[in-house]
Amino acid sequence: MFEVTDSAANKIVDYCRENNVTTPIRVTAMQSCSGPALGLSVDDRKDDDTVAEIGEGYVVLVNNELLHHCAGIKVDFIESSCSSGGCGGGGFSVTSTNPLAGSGQGCGGSCSSGCGC
Repeated sequence: MFEVTDSAANKIVDYCRENNVTTPIRVTAMQSCSGPALGLSVDDRKDDDTVAEIGEGYVVLVNNELLHHCAGIKVDFIESSCSSGGCGGGGFSVTSTNPLAGSGQGCGGSCSSGCGC
């Protein structure tokens, strides 16, 4: 299963239009402070991709091998929240049914901990 929610699709289309991006958006595995994570990047379409058409000619891609390993990927957009005394910034959330190997085993703290992540 590969899902791009309506809110994520709308934000991606808006971003691409505003920034003249015509290249597809790809779900990719990347290294974060807490280990491997899923994120978004700009990349060309490949033969071994699963494609989600999100409107106005825009697409989101994921490599079939990554999708199989994750057993399902969901791309969502979370609006900012100003509850509990603070405002969190909104942004994209890319989650998988199966966690990536090694996720949660990074620095253990934040990127500012100087651990070299």
